[in-house]
Amino acid sequence: MNTSTFTDLLTAEEMRAAEAEAMTRGLGTGGELMERAGRGVVEAAFARWPRLAAGPGRALVLCGPGNNGGDGFVIARLLRDRGWEVESRLLGSAERLPPDARAAHDRWAAAGAVGTLGAGWDSAAPRDLVIDALFGTGLSRPVDLPWLDLLADIAPGARIVAVDLPSGLCSDSGRVIGERAVRADLTVSFHRAKAGHYLAEGPDHCGALSVVDIGLPPSGGALRRIDRPAAPTKAGGHKFDHGHALVLSGGMGRSGAARLTARGALRIGAGLVTLGAPGAAMMECAAQLTAVMLRRMDGPEALAEQLEDRRLTALCLGPGLGVERASALVPAALSAPHAPGVVLDADALTAVAQDQALFAGLNPRCVLTPHMGEFARLFPDIADRLSAPARRGPAMSRADAARAAAARAGCTLLMKGPDTIVATPDGQAVVSAAVYDDAAPWLATAGAGDVLAGFVTGLLARGMAPGEAALTAAGLHAACARAFGPGLIAEDLPEILPRVMAGLSGT
Repeated sequence: MNTSTFTDLLTAEEMRAAEAEAMTRGLGTGGELMERAGRGVVEAAFARWPRLAAGPGRALVLCGPGNNGGDGFVIARLLRDRGWEVESRLLGSAERLPPDARAAHDRWAAAGAVGTLGAGWDSAAPRDLVIDALFGTGLSRPVDLPWLDLLADIAPGARIVAVDLPSGLCSDSGRVIGERAVRADLTVSFHRAKAGHYLAEGPDHCGALSVVDIGLPPSGGALRRIDRPAAPTKAGGHKFDHGHALVLSGGMGRSGAARLTARGALRIGAGLVTLGAPGAAMMECAAQLTAVMLRRMDGPEALAEQLEDRRLTALCLGPGLGVERASALVPAALSAPHAPGVVLDADALTAVAQDQALFAGLNPRCVLTPHMGEFARLFPDIADRLSAPARRGPAMSRADAARAAAARAGCTLLMKGPDTIVATPDGQAVVSAAVYDDAAPWLATAGAGDVLAGFVTGLLARGMAPGEAALTAAGLHAACARAFGPGLIAEDLPEILPRVMAGLSGT
């Protein structure tokens, strides 16, 4: 199998450390880094909107009380040097600016006045650009500036460009701190994207995202984003060399979800897939299945008997299973003597949430795949902390919540959403974000999660570690949706997967 590729996402603290290391190593002073950042914002804005680069326009630059404001003064000067008409406004006093920001302010102010933020707006003045250089990374308090809601009226038709992060957004979590945050058309960040650009409300507020190099040394982050999932391949061998997956089905009229799961497991390369159904659903399943095998499985005794087959390498319970049937079958799955990988989804998650004994039976070979409602049932205290209003930063993030939940459960957790998080019990977390140019809104369709559970199950069956299987499955799931596009239904996901994997592997 080939290798997935990743990009580090930084917290505010990690970004400050990267800047400090650059200055210690003589790679640039604070003022030089500020100049590079300002230049990067101007170039990114003009690359985004070539019409603005073609001739001088009018800009409003909003500068905050820290170094983000210093970036704004550099941007104002660079735009003026291109012939633009630039109006700048400062929040706070110039005397209280940090040294580098003060120097940028003074250099700009030598050629013109700096207005006070929020006072004397001329809403009739046409503006092409509004630069939000108020608050960048590390914001720790709400931005209580009611006029932020009026930006669209202050500069109708103007493009809003956020410097590093839209003001009011937490750089570590992507959550709005307090009541409001700027909604930008373009956010220009420096060195590396921040976690908040990809998590929670971040993408909705950032608009488009551009990351520019300002000459910092390479640096890693505690959170990574998967850019390109690995494409599972086969190198020959017997079908049992690629694993045998078992998917448990619900009763008559409820087998569709499990059939989607089984199809996903088979398409992603499991050598064999068996659907275990109760007697009442056998005819319904038989009429729909061909390559997927079918076995009658009424209760836990039949499942325990099947699990004695050591060639069985993965098991999925939950899609369409029913909570009562799940409660009866999950104990047998968790206690299997030869330990196949176990994916718990949908009704199986509800069963585990309702029974502490089942929760206690979770182990490192399990993968939990909850959406936020199921997550709240499994981990109510963590979900309450995550959903509580963010009053200060850094706020708790979905990555923080997923890490805490995986550690408590002692297994891999795949928290579904546009910013899907895969966390493992050792504290690792990776985001598979279907946002910006990688958005996949067509996944909001019935049955898509059942197919994702099948992808995870099939990769576990083939021998992938639980964390790797969950992350690869999430990446391929979103890639399938993007490849198909509008009109996607769940049945399309397994069918387009071969083309997606072929494209990723270059075959």
